[in-house]
Amino acid sequence: MTSSWVEGTDGSDYSTAVLPMGVAVLPGNDAPHTVTRIGDQVLDLHDVARSGLGGDDLSPLLTTGTLNSVLAAGRPVWTQLRTTLTTWLSDPAYRERVTPHLHPTSTAHLVMPFEVADYVDFYSSEQHARNVGAIFRPDSPGLPENWKHLPIGYHGRAGTVVVSGTNIVRPHGQHKPRNAAEPSFGPSARLDIEAEVGFVVGTPSKLGYPVHPGALTDHVFGVVLVNDWSARDIQAWEYVPLGPFLGKSFATSISPWVIPLDALAPARCPLPSQDPPVFGYLRDDDPWCLDLRLSVTLNGSVISEPPFATQYWSPGQQMAHLTINGASLRTGDLFASGTVTGAQRLQRGSLLELSWGGREPFTLDDGSERTFLEDGDTVSISGWAPGPDGTRVGLGDVTGTVLAAS
Repeated sequence: MTSSWVEGTDGSDYSTAVLPMGVAVLPGNDAPHTVTRIGDQVLDLHDVARSGLGGDDLSPLLTTGTLNSVLAAGRPVWTQLRTTLTTWLSDPAYRERVTPHLHPTSTAHLVMPFEVADYVDFYSSEQHARNVGAIFRPDSPGLPENWKHLPIGYHGRAGTVVVSGTNIVRPHGQHKPRNAAEPSFGPSARLDIEAEVGFVVGTPSKLGYPVHPGALTDHVFGVVLVNDWSARDIQAWEYVPLGPFLGKSFATSISPWVIPLDALAPARCPLPSQDPPVFGYLRDDDPWCLDLRLSVTLNGSVISEPPFATQYWSPGQQMAHLTINGASLRTGDLFASGTVTGAQRLQRGSLLELSWGGREPFTLDDGSERTFLEDGDTVSISGWAPGPDGTRVGLGDVTGTVLAAS
C-alpha cells in the first residue's frame, strides 16, 4: 500500500488503497463535482482537473458532475485514473497543487453519484431464501425448485433508486392479512429493510450477446451498499404470480461512495460449493465472492452484522444470468445481491427474518421493541472489507429515515 502525504490517512479506512468515487456539492460551489475520499478529507477532482493536472485524457471525465462518464470509459481508463489519483496523493511533488482542493468530509454534501440505467435485484443468499421459506411456507421445501439452478431476480425501478440520506415515505398499497376475508388499502404496516451489496456497471455490452461470468471486472466498475426497502404486506398480496412490484418499487437507497473493484481485490474469497453443478454459461474457472462485513443499525442500535462472503451466487454469475437471454448491460446499470443473511440470528439482513415474520419482536438499546419499521425510525447500513497489509477498506454507509405516509 502506498503511503500518503495527507495527514491522518495511513491506517484509516480510506487510504490510497481505497480511493472511492463520488459526487458532492462542496463549499463555494452550487454544482456537483466529482470527488474522491482520502482519510477524513474529500478531494475535488473537478477543480484538480481544471487546474491542468488531469491532462487531456482524464479532465473531460472528471468535470461532468456525474460518474457516468468515468464508468463508460472502461477498464484501461479506470486503471489509469487510480494510478493518477494515487500519485497525486502520495508524491510530495503534487502536495502544493493538490492541497487547495481538499475539503473536510463534514463540508461535502454527497449526492447521487451516477444516473441509474436499469436496476436488477437478485436473491442470492441461501440462508435468507431458507428463512423466508420457513416463515411463509413452513410446510413446503425450504428453497424453491429452481433456486440452485439459476440466480433468481427481479427488475426494479431505476427512477426510485436514491442516495443515502433521502427520507423514505411509507408507501400505500393493497394488503390482505392471512385471516382477513378481503384485501384492504392503506399505508404499509410491515415496512422492512434489506441489507444488500450492489454492483455498478461501467462498460456496456452488445444486445443479443451474453456476458461470461469471468468478464465481471471488464464491465463492473465498483460496489455500493444497498437498502432495498420493502413493504412486506403489499408484497405478500401482489407477488403471485408475477413477483415483486409496488412492495419494492417505491424506494431503493444506495451509498454515495462507489468503491472500485480494484480496491476490493484483497477481499476476494472462494465461492461456496455449488450443488448441483450449474449450466455452462454460469461456470467460471475462478469463481469468487467478496469478504464484505456489513453492519445494520436501527436508531443507533446494532441489530445485525450480515456476512457477504456467504452468498451462494457470485456477482459474476448474476451478471452472466441477467445477460444470457441477450439483454445488454448499460453504463449505469445497478444489480444488487438481494438480502445478505448469515447462519446466526444476529446475521439476518432483514426485519422480516429478525422478527421471524413479526412473531418475535426484538429489543433496541433504548428498551423499545420492533417487528417492522415505525415512522421516524432511521436505518443505516455500513461496511468494510479486508485491505492490503492488514488495513481495512471502508464501504461507506447508506442511511434513510421513515416518514409517515403522505
